[in-house]
Amino acid sequence: MPQKSQKQSIEDKEKFCKKKLGIKLDRWQKNLLEEEGNIVIRAGRQVGKSTAVALKAFFYAVEHAKKTLMIVAASQRQAGLLFEKIKSMVLEVYPDMVEEEPTLTRLILTNGTRIYCLPAGRTGYAIRGFSIDLLIADEAAFISEAVWVALVPMLAVTKGKIILLSTPFGKGGYFFECFGDSDFRHFHLRSVDCPRIPRNFLDKEKRRMSKMEFAQEYLGEFVEEYTQMFKNALIKGCCSIIEWKYKNSFNSSRGYYLGLDVARFGGDENAFVIVEMDGENLKVVKVIITSQISLTDTIGRALKLNERFNFKKIFVDDQGIGAGVTDVLIEQLGSKVMGINNSSRTVDKDETKRVKILKEDLYSNLLILMEQGKIKMLDLPELKRSLASVQFEYTAERRLRIYGNYTHIAEALVRAAWCVKAKGLKLFLA
Repeated sequence: MPQKSQKQSIEDKEKFCKKKLGIKLDRWQKNLLEEEGNIVIRAGRQVGKSTAVALKAFFYAVEHAKKTLMIVAASQRQAGLLFEKIKSMVLEVYPDMVEEEPTLTRLILTNGTRIYCLPAGRTGYAIRGFSIDLLIADEAAFISEAVWVALVPMLAVTKGKIILLSTPFGKGGYFFECFGDSDFRHFHLRSVDCPRIPRNFLDKEKRRMSKMEFAQEYLGEFVEEYTQMFKNALIKGCCSIIEWKYKNSFNSSRGYYLGLDVARFGGDENAFVIVEMDGENLKVVKVIITSQISLTDTIGRALKLNERFNFKKIFVDDQGIGAGVTDVLIEQLGSKVMGINNSSRTVDKDETKRVKILKEDLYSNLLILMEQGKIKMLDLPELKRSLASVQFEYTAERRLRIYGNYTHIAEALVRAAWCVKAKGLKLFLA
């Protein structure tokens, strides 16, 4: 096994990867392994960026003694995916180099090098105090700007290096700015240039997605926001709540509302969004995402949340499979449950006038709240990504079309935020 200060040449590493790990390196991956300085990678999906960075961390750890590597991401799940790749490489090739039983967040080697895996959270508070020799930030574009204030100084004493990898998330922020920083080696990788991704798959995705979505997700581009309903600056400005804990922050004198978007079988995740109403202002205090669960589980979770928050209203997308969830919840909870889809209608207090709740009404209501500073949200990467994915265009008939590729959280949010319109009104369920 490699010893302290015994480094392999890139030719040796290429042979090692193929023989020991069954990985054939792309040209850019070899260039990355050779690079000694700071690295920033913007890439489309499935181009091998996580594998390349895992290899970079693997070789660094086994070739350098008494170093500290830190893997971070906005969430523990995302950080854990990269950490598990690194850990599996070490255990497969050099199991005797593992000092003690690895955990989900730590791997200690016999050469004294330690590898940690931690979520950055929304402030970086949990990882303050470390001195880091190599910092790796996965999905770096989605890490809160407040976190970088905590992270970057950890490299000062050690003169450590940093590797950032991500699909882009609009223009602006630390990740974007690093592409104009000469202290970083820049890598731009497009899915369409990756020989392992079938052309017919990309063609299908191109037909399914908007031009902007495809450019961001598969071409790794920092795209303009011309067709984005919620601009990135607006999203970042509204996502200002660092933490909300039920025990310390729940106030029974305020109103709580739930928006629920139900996944189609084999489709997106279920999204539960809870907002708190204080006068005319709203706060998004909880976002829950579930996948691969039954309708019974979805209903049960909604009922348990109601026991805890005692919602004033629960708004459910009752199209398709959501209709069954809505019906059961109405049976259990009565009139506080309201199905909202494009065929739902509200009525005036005198019940003489009915108006359709169109999709544009739901989204325009949320946009107005955001622009007027009347809604604040938790700083969650999934929430920001969902809002940023909402696109709009005008059809040939001059009708507004709203669409997107990751909108399930936004769909739940626009329903929860409808509470400002529905408060004091009776809703007619078609």
